[in-house]
Amino acid sequence: MSDFPPTNFVVPPPIPLPPPRKERRRGLGVLGTVFVSAVTAVVVGGVAGLGGYLIGSNGDENSSVSNNIVELPQIDGAANTISSDVAAIAESVLPSVVSILIEAGENSGSGSGFIVQSDGYILTNNHVAAPAANGGELTVVFDNGDKVIAKIVGRNTSYDLAVLKVDRDGLPAAVLGDSSAVRVGEVAIAIGAPLGLNGTVTAGIISSLDRPVTAGGSGELAFINAIQTDAAINPGNSGGPLLDGTGRVIGINSAIATLAGTIGGESGSIGLGFSIPINTAKRIAEELIATGDSQTPIIGVVLNTAFTGDGAQVSEITPGGPAEKAGVREGDVITGFNGRQVADSTELVVVIRSYAPGEEIEITLTRNGQSSTVSLALGSSSKIG
Repeated sequence: MSDFPPTNFVVPPPIPLPPPRKERRRGLGVLGTVFVSAVTAVVVGGVAGLGGYLIGSNGDENSSVSNNIVELPQIDGAANTISSDVAAIAESVLPSVVSILIEAGENSGSGSGFIVQSDGYILTNNHVAAPAANGGELTVVFDNGDKVIAKIVGRNTSYDLAVLKVDRDGLPAAVLGDSSAVRVGEVAIAIGAPLGLNGTVTAGIISSLDRPVTAGGSGELAFINAIQTDAAINPGNSGGPLLDGTGRVIGINSAIATLAGTIGGESGSIGLGFSIPINTAKRIAEELIATGDSQTPIIGVVLNTAFTGDGAQVSEITPGGPAEKAGVREGDVITGFNGRQVADSTELVVVIRSYAPGEEIEITLTRNGQSSTVSLALGSSSKIG
């Protein structure tokens, strides 16, 4: 068994049109007026139903990640400036950013991505790659206009991440930054192909951190401990980089908030965009490049989707899983995770995803009105797309 989050808000698949939506319960503005949407540009598509809410899988909670892992270069620490020369950064980074054309039967669309290794590896969102996973085709368009067919190396639906490979060498790889050092108010720059407009650059600031957001759909729902930005992000920006004031990649643009009642179910930026932190994406990308597979951390519980109190209530325990070994019981309410307050099930899921399998963490829980803290090592489940 696995951890199940609540069903109060979802993001539908990016390719079908129009996308079904539900409200977020917290954190994204006035209820009933703001929704979260995936940001792949839709050209043609049909309607798809909503999928399940599986977090983890029924796999071996004690499985370990392969040691055959590549190491993507990363610059640790905060950027040296809180202002930036956007023109210079754009000129430097644009050759590392690609647009991705999606053809999957009657469905077509576009997204974005960026080069993470010079030998042809490209990082993007799972919801960009997923439509082509079963017989479709992905075409990568480089900054100079060259087009190359890409293959999917691996996908992780839980994190909404995918790695593609093109048959090219000597490509300019983007420089990865440190998302743990990002501060609210710092410069943020987004590059991608919104609405199919290649090489579009927008700028703003980091407007919030650790924002619980869902992305994906049709059984491929991802939970993101997101970086929020007011840099304009629109359909088609999915998978493109969010940069700091020195041009380092700090996030992967994945979702936007849109106002209710828009024509056709799509709308432009309202200044609320959400990115997957690069520190999280880096681990997943390294595992996918090395093995085609990656691991999602789990604690081995099922959460009560009907619980309306503060925290996340446990309704079932996975036998032999990390939670059972730590003494967690059915009915316990988890209110904290490694010192971070947990408001609801969604927040618990996204904070778990911020860590790696095998890491030791502490959970604060309430049982019969009494609060206590237990330690456990995060388990893992494979999430092959």
